[in-house]
Amino acid sequence: MRTSAPFLLLSIRGEDEAADDEYRAVMRFADLDTTGVHRIRLTHESLGPVDLADWSGIILGGGPYNVSDVQESKSATQQRVESELLALIGRIVHEDHPFLGCCYGVGTLGTVIGAVIDRSYPEPVGGMSITVTDAGRDDPLFAGLPDVFDAYGGHKEAATMLPTNALCLATSPQCPVQAFRVRENVYATQFHPELDLDGINVRLDAYKNHGYFAPESAQQLKNEARQWNVRHPHTILRRFIQRYSRQP
Repeated sequence: MRTSAPFLLLSIRGEDEAADDEYRAVMRFADLDTTGVHRIRLTHESLGPVDLADWSGIILGGGPYNVSDVQESKSATQQRVESELLALIGRIVHEDHPFLGCCYGVGTLGTVIGAVIDRSYPEPVGGMSITVTDAGRDDPLFAGLPDVFDAYGGHKEAATMLPTNALCLATSPQCPVQAFRVRENVYATQFHPELDLDGINVRLDAYKNHGYFAPESAQQLKNEARQWNVRHPHTILRRFIQRYSRQP
């Protein structure tokens, strides 16, 4: 699929292999190429001015940043990236512009709308069981999916509580908010809709020294990841692209 108004992928992954795999995965599951998805690596360059009218939608990938990190512990790059993103997401919410934030999107979008973001509900890297809520069953991106499906994820922070203007679309046994929507078109998922088995293997290698798990357990986690049948999250990403593709 190609669209004259491309989608914008914002990446916070400093590691080339993980960042490039994320970019390829978004294009593959969205059935787009580099003309349909433009990437900005925020770890390498400033966001710069963004005219929302130029983009069919904006996708924010995940990575090692946490908005709940103590401010003094954040690098200058993380502080810049978060400042740029929070300002942009504020505009996105105000204009109800199509947005899909993957993992880090929960922390950033949640911060903008006043959700409680903390480390009460971390989940280890690997497979997880996602349950669609009643609100999710009526949502255009989640409708028709199985009530329970497998996904890949792994995070240190999460949304402990959403404000009343946000709809919780999915949950999991260890994390009460796995996906939510603000207004009609602004989404965040705690799990990764772009991840498949190959992708999680790449990330296990890239982030084995980032405190998500003991580095020596990487191979065991790869073996465990094979036990999960992860295919439905990709539908969410594909539907986002299909729903919001438009001519400029």
